[in-house]
Amino acid sequence: MNFANIWNHPKTSAAGLLIAVASIAGVLSQQGITLGKAGTGTVVSLLTALATALLGLLAKDPEAASQSAATDKSASRQARLGAWMLIALLIPLPWMQGCTGTGVAQDIVNWTPALQSAVATVDSTAALLAPADAPIFSAATQGFDAASNLLVAQAKAYLANPSAGVLAQLQTQVVTLQQQVNAALLQAARIVDTASQQHALAAIQAVGTIATSILSLVASVSSKAAVAHMAAQSGVKLAMVRQYRNDERAAEMVAAHYGEPLTLARAQVAQAAQAQVNAGF
Repeated sequence: MNFANIWNHPKTSAAGLLIAVASIAGVLSQQGITLGKAGTGTVVSLLTALATALLGLLAKDPEAASQSAATDKSASRQARLGAWMLIALLIPLPWMQGCTGTGVAQDIVNWTPALQSAVATVDSTAALLAPADAPIFSAATQGFDAASNLLVAQAKAYLANPSAGVLAQLQTQVVTLQQQVNAALLQAARIVDTASQQHALAAIQAVGTIATSILSLVASVSSKAAVAHMAAQSGVKLAMVRQYRNDERAAEMVAAHYGEPLTLARAQVAQAAQAQVNAGF
């Protein structure tokens, strides 16, 4: 081992160390090793969060970007760093692991203002559409109010009584909302008028981002059998609506909700979507 490389390439070495920390923490979490509590989470999940966040900041380092433009050598180093960042995206992220049922229920409740605002936007969007398109949109989204209200109510019920029975109801309801969103996206995509279609998809997308986030949270505290059952109830798969989703807007919403860097939110959105596809949603 040439220890001089550590000093010659400090950013690359730092990235490697952070990836090692996140990787080891991911393995420990999968084995049920927590190393103790840290707030509402665990020490292992905190280490993963810090390592992933620092990787995001390191990848956006202005100095590194400037050096990469200056010489081929530095460009090569930056390319390797980018590859390592891609590997880091495959590491389980804190919002999808190490969660407690009560913590998940509280997080869902915390999404309530954003969910209510998104549904209210859906309710008012029909007025912005062409007359021929408004009825199509209204029919596609008519169940959003009831489904979102019931989901929040069940999250509050689970927060008060974190039992298996209430969790099962929460699992059913989050899939119900997710399916309504996916079906609405397919319906909105059939709108011919370009302006109407853009308004419709954007409104539905906002509700969909929150539904996807909540689905990931619920899945993180559910057994493999329960997740498989949830996926089996998903007739409209994510792959069928992927082209109608705006991942950048979803990342912005997640970053704002959790108060985290956009880089990290992009990774979370991408990983959550891929995990759900892999699970059969």
